Amino acid sequence: MALFAAARRAAASSVPILLRASASSGSHRCAALHRPLAAAVARPKPRAMPFSSAPATRPSSDAELLSVIDSEIKYAEDCDDHDRVEEIPDNFPFKISDEKGTNVVTLKRTYQGEQIEVVAHMPSLVTGDEPDHDRDGEDEGEDKEGDDNEEDEGQKPEQSSVPLTVTISKGDGPVLEFTCTAYPDEVLIDSLSVTQPSGDDEHDMIAYGGPDFNDLDENLQRAFHKYLELRGISPMTTNFLHEYMINKDSREYLLWLRKLKDYFKQ
Repeated sequence: MALFAAARRAAASSVPILLRASASSGSHRCAALHRPLAAAVARPKPRAMPFSSAPATRPSSDAELLSVIDSEIKYAEDCDDHDRVEEIPDNFPFKISDEKGTNVVTLKRTYQGEQIEVVAHMPSLVTGDEPDHDRDGEDEGEDKEGDDNEEDEGQKPEQSSVPLTVTISKGDGPVLEFTCTAYPDEVLIDSLSVTQPSGDDEHDMIAYGGPDFNDLDENLQRAFHKYLELRGISPMTTNFLHEYMINKDSREYLLWLRKLKDYFKQ
């Protein structure tokens, strides 16, 4: 649902990119990502309905809404890989727990006495566009220079990212918690904290979470990236997660639409 919603918001600015993307024969992952976007762009916008002071009857209103939901279900069935079953790689180190109706997938494994849990959230779409408010403090010369650079570099391609929360524990001892952003073939560590479970939620909430990860010494940053890679947070894992979470997004959106349909059919 996150990608679908992002597609609607980015539709107007994504047309040139989508047309170029549909003309090439990219990988299955790219196809799964761009088809919903292209369909969202191609879909005609609804016409504005004239205002009427006459009270609408509930049955006709519900029937109209149900018709729109049916159209959206058909669109989702035609455009998304909702029925695709992901083939788990033979050497995939984690056990996957995926419950229908949720927006996360949990991966678990044991490594040299450590309990490792990875919670993968729904993917988000990165368009490469810079929000206007981020440039409010720049002077005109900087704006012009930035515009020239954008023309030279061209439009940045879209890509998806999967937010990850990685926790590593040893029995009842301290717990390491990493928040990461997984891109295709790359994992960025956003933050790292170490906590000692105390059972006191208020104490745990205000515990010191450590400095910004990017402020750490570069050697220490590299060491922690290697630490996660040895425990299975590798490009092979994150590439599979991208495929899996994009397809889960499609499945959950279709399931949500069908629940809406069941409600309005009552």
